Amino acid sequence: MSLSTGRDDPNGHPLGQPTSVTLEPMRPAAFLAFSATLAAAPLPLQISPNHRYLQTSGGKPFFWLADTGWLLFHKLTREESVRYLDTRQAQGYNVIQVMVLHTAAARNVYGKSALIENDPARPNTEPGGYWDHVDWVIEQAADKGIYMALVPAWGSLANAGQLNADNVETYTRFLANRYGKRPNVVWLTGGDIRGDRHPSLWKIMGRTLRQVAPAQLITYHPFGRTQSSTWHHTEPWLDFNMFQSGHRRYDQDDTPGAKGEDNWRYVAEDLALEPPKPTLDGEPSYERIPQGLHDFKQPLWQDHDVRRYAYWSVFAGSCGHTYGNGAVMPMIKSTDAKPAYGLNVAWDDAINDRGAVQMRHLKRLMLSRPYFERVPDQSLIAGKNGERYDYIAATRGRRYAMFYTYTGRPFEVALGKIEGTRLRAAWFDPRTGASLPAEEFPNRGTRRFTPPGESRPGNDWVLLLDDAANPALAAIPLPSLQ
Repeated sequence: MSLSTGRDDPNGHPLGQPTSVTLEPMRPAAFLAFSATLAAAPLPLQISPNHRYLQTSGGKPFFWLADTGWLLFHKLTREESVRYLDTRQAQGYNVIQVMVLHTAAARNVYGKSALIENDPARPNTEPGGYWDHVDWVIEQAADKGIYMALVPAWGSLANAGQLNADNVETYTRFLANRYGKRPNVVWLTGGDIRGDRHPSLWKIMGRTLRQVAPAQLITYHPFGRTQSSTWHHTEPWLDFNMFQSGHRRYDQDDTPGAKGEDNWRYVAEDLALEPPKPTLDGEPSYERIPQGLHDFKQPLWQDHDVRRYAYWSVFAGSCGHTYGNGAVMPMIKSTDAKPAYGLNVAWDDAINDRGAVQMRHLKRLMLSRPYFERVPDQSLIAGKNGERYDYIAATRGRRYAMFYTYTGRPFEVALGKIEGTRLRAAWFDPRTGASLPAEEFPNRGTRRFTPPGESRPGNDWVLLLDDAANPALAAIPLPSLQ
């Protein structure tokens, strides 16, 4: 996803960028103490012992459920930032992906500039300025138990020569010294750019972050339909991989070896690499964004599309998932003269779109079963699997298995691959988080399952199979928003 200022950016994605807003004076933090109930302070994140998932420093499973709030630091006031963070916290999100510098001329909503004379080597650290505002937002996120995944500088700065070999280390060291001890900070180097564009910059950035902030996790946010592992997998500073499956339909993807909408293929490729590292889709198709991104006359991606991307990639073995919304990630406001993607909805309306609310059900489902033992296992599908939208994704632990169907078509399962003499089945609804008990049966042979409703794209369901003798693996009730 590329963000520009009303013209084609160096990565080639046209996007109308919001114009100026009415400036407001900075207000003391005490004035804004109306935020939602404070969450437990975040613990630093780590890679799990099996090198496939994330965990907190206390060893608790951490399912990455992120939102792309790319222009949070640039466009939202403090009051609006609290509203945004409170809403995402209530919806179950625990990570916000945000760019620190959108452009070298970046200013926040209060008119405070990030840099002196647009030079990354000269951050403008005036009291009450840009960086104090960034500090404040990161602290607010920490109070709510939210991690901030920071992109130091969008890739377009490197393409324009504004981020270069002369200033990248100085700028990165400034960031690492300022935020390197904050337990709720994760680093995303790159920024919608291929790793073979200015590769030395990303290596310097990664090495500097690792040197100055050794306890914080680092990954790389790549260009659309590429993955960090292509260029950086063996880099010692890269803790986990990230791919951007992007915003194109099958028929719009003309890249060599095109995966189209099959984002589960990126996960399978990354998990086959050595040394093992976690991976996740850091930018799939966004809800409420044009299919293909460039042509605003194309239909918009919907809630059922973002669910499919999420369940496909997670069931393939990813360590979490990133959601995005076409109106939220650029923080569209009613005052914008040229709203991004031609959308006529403001961020604070789109933030409650159906797909955004539904993501929490996936997180809750994944954490409802023993987490670190889970593996992808397509051998659970008996016979030939379907292609494209008819694809069935399968994952399992020792005493449970899960199957995701996007179309709600019948499919057959090879039993006997998880423990238990008898199995308990239930249908989990990704729209509501409710589960419908189905039946019990012997754990042997093959069995055909028919999801509720009519077979069609968007009638998606998860089949849950649990060892019937394990009462801890019971059907999941409708979750509360609290």
